[in-house]
Amino acid sequence: MNKKFLDMAIAESEKSVKLGSSPFGAVIVRNDVVVARAHNTVVLKKDPTAHAEVNAIRLACKKLGTFDLSGCDLYASCEPCPMCASASTWANISHVYYAADRKDADKIGFRDDCMFNNKCRVPVKHIENTSAVDTMNRWHKLKSRKKY
Repeated sequence: MNKKFLDMAIAESEKSVKLGSSPFGAVIVRNDVVVARAHNTVVLKKDPTAHAEVNAIRLACKKLGTFDLSGCDLYASCEPCPMCASASTWANISHVYYAADRKDADKIGFRDDCMFNNKCRVPVKHIENTSAVDTMNRWHKLKSRKKY
């Protein structure tokens, strides 16, 4: 953990506020070198997935030419929400460090704490259909498949 990278993430969150968005920033680092810096652009891009962490992951993947960010650390101005924590897992981020926590986000009107406690989930229902499983099985048999 290097505090200077956490400070960079906080600086990104300040940039976000100045640009009219939410106070969240993120930095991705590999071997003490910054790979990507980003801030929240949900309002600006009208994209609910454009959180700072997801934006940083997208930039890092593009810059490094891979979807696998093994060996990279993510620094965030605030504790990643469940979506961003999941994106970090899918990207194989090695460590996540953050400053403010979900309770701090909750105090200023964000629903992070609610989401972590599964109190505000969208209803999800399984509708069985073997065609979907057939497609998955065909993909699994491909020698050219890329697992992630």
